Amino acid sequence: MIALAVTIALAFVGYVAAYLNGLRLAQRSERLARVNRQLSDFYGPLFAITEANSRAFEAFAQRNVRPDGRSPFDHEDPPTEEELAEWRLWVTTVFLPNIRTMRDLVVTHADLLRESEMPPILLKLCAHVSGYEITAARWAQGRFDQHLSVVSFPSQDLADYAREGFTALKAAQGRLLGRRRPAA
Repeated sequence: MIALAVTIALAFVGYVAAYLNGLRLAQRSERLARVNRQLSDFYGPLFAITEANSRAFEAFAQRNVRPDGRSPFDHEDPPTEEELAEWRLWVTTVFLPNIRTMRDLVVTHADLLRESEMPPILLKLCAHVSGYEITAARWAQGRFDQHLSVVSFPSQDLADYAREGFTALKAAQGRLLGRRRPAA
């Protein structure tokens, strides 16, 4: 009789342990799936396009610097018509498509944010894009009196946000996959 009770108790404990382990593994699998989605659908693309846009802007700035080493937009003398035309070309073909892509990531994948509320830096990005869309619409009408967005681009803060999010999620992904940290 005691042997039967011990057998039943051990079977029950084994069942509970297997259930709890299965539950833990399922939760870990769900966390990994979310981290993978955050990386592939939001933070990875945001980081990549932010870096690409930053490098494109650096190339533009180096190519269009004035003889004294300053930007036409950071100068006492206003930009020339040629400089403004070159700026419009870069904005419409490179920068505006890039920042629209960033904005679209924010709008369509806000559910993948690490934060519980929309970060102000992402709201500023969206406002910057809207400001440039009206500027570009004026250019399309032949009105070239404005050349910048009404909201400044949060370049460094956005780059830091994207890099930090991507890096933190890659670390979390590694932990969930059971990878050890590389030796420092």
